[in-house]
Amino acid sequence: MGSEGPAAVTIHVTGFKKFHGVSENPTETIVSNLKEYTRKKGLPKGVILGSCSVLETAGQGALTPLHQTLQSALPEKDSQSSCSEKIIWVHFGVNSGASRFAIEHQAVNEATFRCPDEMGWKPQRVPIVPADGGISRVRKTSLPVEEITKVLAKKGYEVMTSDDAGRFVCNYVYYQSLHFAEQNGIKSLFVHVPLFLTIDEETQMKFAASLLEMDG
Repeated sequence: MGSEGPAAVTIHVTGFKKFHGVSENPTETIVSNLKEYTRKKGLPKGVILGSCSVLETAGQGALTPLHQTLQSALPEKDSQSSCSEKIIWVHFGVNSGASRFAIEHQAVNEATFRCPDEMGWKPQRVPIVPADGGISRVRKTSLPVEEITKVLAKKGYEVMTSDDAGRFVCNYVYYQSLHFAEQNGIKSLFVHVPLFLTIDEETQMKFAASLLEMDG
């Protein structure tokens, strides 16, 4: 039996709590309010907003809850939905020095933290997934980053593509997520946002909702 119309897309999102130098993380606010925001605004047919999780801003020490969060999005083994629906993870992180949104192409298998994470870990040149090989290994998203960026720019957002998600927790989570996505046949994307002082909360909420529409 063929499924009727296009397959549904379920998009799961994450943000981060506060961390060194950023006492109020805009991504915590965005992700916490996104369900209500999209409920009022509506999403295109076939696009479902799944889980909205706020992660600890930590690497290795927060790995188990991160894996549990990623795992929770997968359909049950004997579920019928696995063939008819796509799953996408969208991770939001803050870049406090940025003036624009950045859609990240890739993550690098390197944890080099300029300051300790929220659990006190400060790795230097450590591979994120040792089984993947050395710290120069790169994983790229399978989503069309250039196309997504162009459409968002046409909608009037200050947005760019980026090939460098840093070497801190954002890159750590993105690499873990891309590794997980490849293993499980799903997709993953990381988006850096500025502080609310730079681009206000309402604009950032609109941007997040527009991004969900794009991924559908």
